[in-house]
Parts: sequence; C-alpha cells; structure tokens
Amino acid sequence: MQDKQLLLEGLALMGVGMGFVFVFLTILVLITTLMSKIICRLAPAPVSPAPMPVPTASDKADDAQLTAVISAAVHRYRRRRRR
Repeated sequence: MQDKQLLLEGLALMGVGMGFVFVFLTILVLITTLMSKIICRLAPAPVSPAPMPVPTASDKADDAQLTAVISAAVHRYRRRRRR
C-alpha cells in the first residue's frame, strides 16, 4: 500500500508541476503577443529608403580615375613591402 500511495503522490506532484509550467508559458505567450501589438501601434511607420541615384557619364569617369589611383597605390605598396 505504501508504494501505491507514494506513486500516486508522485503523479499528483508531476501533474501540478506540468500544469504550472503550462499556465506560465501560456501567460508568457499572451503577454508577449499583447506587447507586440502595443509596440506596433505606438511605433512610427517605417520610412521607405531613398531611391539610388542613377550614375551619369561623369560618375563613370570618376570611377575609372579612382580605379587607376587605387591600382597605383596597391602597386606602390607591394613594391615597397617586397623586401
């Protein structure tokens, strides 16, 4: 009889523990959902990104000049560090 009573008490304790965890997690999900809805209402609307400017012919010339300057700098650096 002692073993059966001990087993029933263990099962009851397990049921109480699992019930507590279930209730806690349910409340946690509800509170998180409520907070998310409140934040969405209070937050400002997202700003759409500005359109990218279309490159012109002078931009392409600047890019070519910049590429040449960077290439010359890398070549000079490698020549000095060769030792």
